[in-house]
Amino acid sequence: MTLDLLVLTDQRGGSLKVSSLEAISEARRLVAKEGGGKVVVGLLGHDLSAAVEGVRAFGPDLVLVADDAKLRAFSAQAYSAVAARMLERLSEPKAVLAPATALGRELLPRLAVEVGGTIAPDVTEIAPREGGGLVAMRPIFGGRATLAVDLPTLPCLSLRPNAFSSEPKSNPATVVEPFALPALPPTAEAVVVEKTVVSRGDTPELTEAPIIVSGGRGLKGPENFVLIEKLAKVLGAGIGASRAVVDAGWRPASEQVGQTGKTVSPNLYVACGISGAIQHLVGMSSSRCIVAINKDSAAPIFKVATYGVVGDALTILPALTTTLAKSKGLPVP
Repeated sequence: MTLDLLVLTDQRGGSLKVSSLEAISEARRLVAKEGGGKVVVGLLGHDLSAAVEGVRAFGPDLVLVADDAKLRAFSAQAYSAVAARMLERLSEPKAVLAPATALGRELLPRLAVEVGGTIAPDVTEIAPREGGGLVAMRPIFGGRATLAVDLPTLPCLSLRPNAFSSEPKSNPATVVEPFALPALPPTAEAVVVEKTVVSRGDTPELTEAPIIVSGGRGLKGPENFVLIEKLAKVLGAGIGASRAVVDAGWRPASEQVGQTGKTVSPNLYVACGISGAIQHLVGMSSSRCIVAINKDSAAPIFKVATYGVVGDALTILPALTTTLAKSKGLPVP
C-alpha cells in the first residue's frame, strides 16, 4: 500500500532547522517501506528562496511554497489553515510529519483537530501499521518506558530532534510549486508579532546540538561554568544546565534541560556535577551516549550513564578539555 506524506518544515529567516531535514529523510524512508507514495514538503513563511534550495537537496517529490508576508511570523491559526489546504494535494492514505520544535508542537495538534487526524507528539521511531496507517514509538515516564501509539487515521506526528538521521538525496524529479494562500480565519490576526529577538551565541541550538555539555550544582558556583564553556568549545557542543543552576541564576533559562526545560536527544550528553534528579533525567535520558562526571558514586545519574567518572568535575574537566584539544590539534582554551 502506498502512503503520501506531508512534511511541514520549521525555518527561521530562510534557514531550515536540522530537525526539518530529519523529518524529510524519515518521510522518504517510510515511503520506501510502503512501496511507493509521494513526499510533499510544505514550506510556510516569507522570503523562502534559500529554504527551497535546502529542501530540494533532500529529495522530496513536491515542494509547496506558501511565501507571503502574512506568514512571516508564526501563527498556529494561519499555518494550520494553509497546511490543511496542502493536505488536499495528497492521495489517500496520507500522514503529516513535522519536527517537534516549538512550531511543530503547537501546529500539529491544531491541524489534527481541524482535519480529523490522530496525533502522536515527540516520536522517536515510526513503522507502517498492518492494514494501513502508522505506529509511532514515543518515550514516556522520563524515558523509562516506550509507548506504541496506534494511528489508523490520518496520523500527525512530531519527530523528536536528533532521533532520526538526515540524509541528502538528489531527486531530479522534484517539483517546486508556489502555493496560493487560502482565506485565513479571523483569529489568525488576533495576535500581532511586533518584534522578534533572536538570541545568537557561539554554540549550537540546544535541542538540535549533536553534543551537549551540561553543568549542575557540583560546579560550586557560576564562575566555574567557564570549564563547561571550554569543553563545549573543543567539542563543538551546546551548553546545558540543571534546573538548580538556572534557579540559582548561574545560567539562563534557555539552557535548562529537564521536565520544565528542554528535552534533548544528542549523540553525546556530558553531565558534569549533575546528580540526576528525575526532573533532569526526563529531559536527556534518550541521549544515545551519556557520560556522567560526579564525585558522588551513588548519584542517580550513573544509573542512566553509558560511562561514569567518579571524581570532582572541577579537577576532571580541565584535564579532559586539554586532552581532547590536543588530540584534535586545537589550541587549549
